Amino acid sequence: MIALFLSPVYIALNVYILWWILKWMGECHGLLRNKSFKIAMSVIYSAFAFSMVIGFFMPPTGIGRLVRMTGNYWLGIMLYMLLSIAVLHLLGFVIKKIPRTQKYVNRKSFVAYGAVCAVLITVTGAYGVINAHNIKTNRYEIAVEKGSARINELNVVLIADLHMGYNIGRRSMRDMANLINAENPDAVVIAGDIFDNEYKALDNPDELAEIFRGIKTKYGIYACYGNHDVAERLLAGFTFSGDAKKQSDVRMDEWLKSAGITLLRDEYVLIDDSFYIYGRPDYQKPGRGIDKRKTPQEVTENLDKSKPIIVIDHQPRELGELADAGVDVDLCGHTHDGQVFPGNLTIKLMWENACGYLKKGNMHNIVTSGVGLFGPNMRVGTDAEICPIHIVFK
Repeated sequence: MIALFLSPVYIALNVYILWWILKWMGECHGLLRNKSFKIAMSVIYSAFAFSMVIGFFMPPTGIGRLVRMTGNYWLGIMLYMLLSIAVLHLLGFVIKKIPRTQKYVNRKSFVAYGAVCAVLITVTGAYGVINAHNIKTNRYEIAVEKGSARINELNVVLIADLHMGYNIGRRSMRDMANLINAENPDAVVIAGDIFDNEYKALDNPDELAEIFRGIKTKYGIYACYGNHDVAERLLAGFTFSGDAKKQSDVRMDEWLKSAGITLLRDEYVLIDDSFYIYGRPDYQKPGRGIDKRKTPQEVTENLDKSKPIIVIDHQPRELGELADAGVDVDLCGHTHDGQVFPGNLTIKLMWENACGYLKKGNMHNIVTSGVGLFGPNMRVGTDAEICPIHIVFK
């Protein structure tokens, strides 16, 4: 329902952007003030602006998939057009406050500003798209003050926010798998948002599962679900699933099994009688069969706390409580580190650890910016990454 209330805002913003574009083009050349040109430009702009809505009502294959992807590209471009207009207004306000600067406000300066913005938006968008699919490796080394007779150290690769669907497919997953295998991991953990809400959006489920089966580990791949690992239709980030309980598509669960991934739903595994991996359900959408996830104290109450305890939790919440409960390593995702500028700046206001490393008591918390994308098909000011973590047990 929120989407219905916000749709007039979205329409108004796009009308405002289009008005400024037509005004700038008209100042560039008299021919661009022609009524026929304005109508044609408005039709083209509207096709891009409403590609998300059009794609929402189309099947997720062929043309429908292309239209959905176009809508995701458009979200990023629209963001930077709005920022450009906001800066224009800010400059106008500053100029009015400074004596003898009004002479710089003229047609030529307006045309030049628009041209600079057009170039910057194009370059930023192209960079963001390329950078989004260039997965980096960000390593960590931590020491846990617990010992094991069998294991002195452990190489774990943390990944999260794959968001396999319209934006992320086989190419990105293949690149990710190659990077993981290059680290020779003992275990791989996936901290949620494996899917992007719609199972049918996977471009080739069988081939994707084969890619994951090709990841070589000593102890296996373990995962927890995130807030997007549920079956619900989204439009611009808003759900149209009504009040029904949010839970995974059964095909998602079956896909994980076929891919050789062990899903942990408020449960743990004791590996080599040496360390625990515990997977927590998502804080907002715990999923099928779970109405309320266990508290941090309940997570560890049946575990041998003399052994290292590694928790995977999609959202980096309850850090202090987990540390007090005896958790040694807490591995998370969800934030995307803001994904696109200026989100990478504002996200730090929302989370105790928005991305990277934080020591909380005796617990090590690591939040990855993720592999995939949600919404705009670009990354600006952030990186897609895998996180190899070398853990030394003392």
